[in-house]
Amino acid sequence: MADITDIAKQFTTYYYSTFDNNRALLENLYRPESMLTWEGDRIQSAALISKKLVDLPLGNVRHEVTTLDAQPSSPTVASLIVSVTGLLVVDQEQNPLQFSQIFHLIPDGGSYYVLNDIFRLNYG
Repeated sequence: MADITDIAKQFTTYYYSTFDNNRALLENLYRPESMLTWEGDRIQSAALISKKLVDLPLGNVRHEVTTLDAQPSSPTVASLIVSVTGLLVVDQEQNPLQFSQIFHLIPDGGSYYVLNDIFRLNYG
């Protein structure tokens, strides 16, 4: 099995690059049973999660990952929990927003899908 930190880095690099460039493509990372909590708003299913992400009033965004931690989430399945903190630069603003996000990744063939996704902006 590959190192979980490497898997987490590969996943988050792909996720944030896709989010920043074409959010609609993120639907492929979710399943009907997947759940997103975005700023306290809970959404379930790949289609509804994709709609939520596409409809966010963010304009042009760029994620800058500051920290990334990963742990296995099951002794029997190669699933993992990924915790991310970083900066969200919106429309070239001078003051980026701080965010935290947690993913629960489940193996699916040769890749992973997102079962749980929790996103919060961190206000100081």
